[in-house]
Amino acid sequence: MMLENDTILLRAVEPEDLDFLYSCENNTSIWRCGSTTAPYSRFAIKQYIADAQNDIYTNKQLRLIICLKTNIKEAIGAVDLFDFDPYHQRASVGIVIDSIENQQHGYAQQSLQLIEEYAFCFLHLHQLYCSIAAYNKASVALFEKAGYVKCGTRKDWLKTENGFADEIEYQKIRI
Repeated sequence: MMLENDTILLRAVEPEDLDFLYSCENNTSIWRCGSTTAPYSRFAIKQYIADAQNDIYTNKQLRLIICLKTNIKEAIGAVDLFDFDPYHQRASVGIVIDSIENQQHGYAQQSLQLIEEYAFCFLHLHQLYCSIAAYNKASVALFEKAGYVKCGTRKDWLKTENGFADEIEYQKIRI
């Protein structure tokens, strides 16, 4: 199974991705959509890359780099499967497209389709799920368009500059 289509490729993390991952992990505008509260050092990210085994069964997570097929060395985003539970056959999914110039081109939607195919057809997962800040309209639209169903809301779950925001839970169950 190739994790690619005519436009993009999902590949393993390489040492050359250090600068890209450093930029993503230290982008404070992304932090508010997740649980990161402090910057990562270049050393910590370098160690992560060196230690990455890309074995979802061992690590309970898998990070893949999103690249355009015209330039597979340059990362434009990342897609993660995490909180992997092989017994209950589920995992959480997250996607980031790092730069504004690479957003709004369908790369996240294509990456989601590819990681779903991998999760459902190769890993034989029963479901994927995600948590999205209610104010993150682009992610809400992405996952709803992909067939994820809203299954709950955590009220006032995320602290923001303006108070608290809800977090919406979505899941997609393999039919």
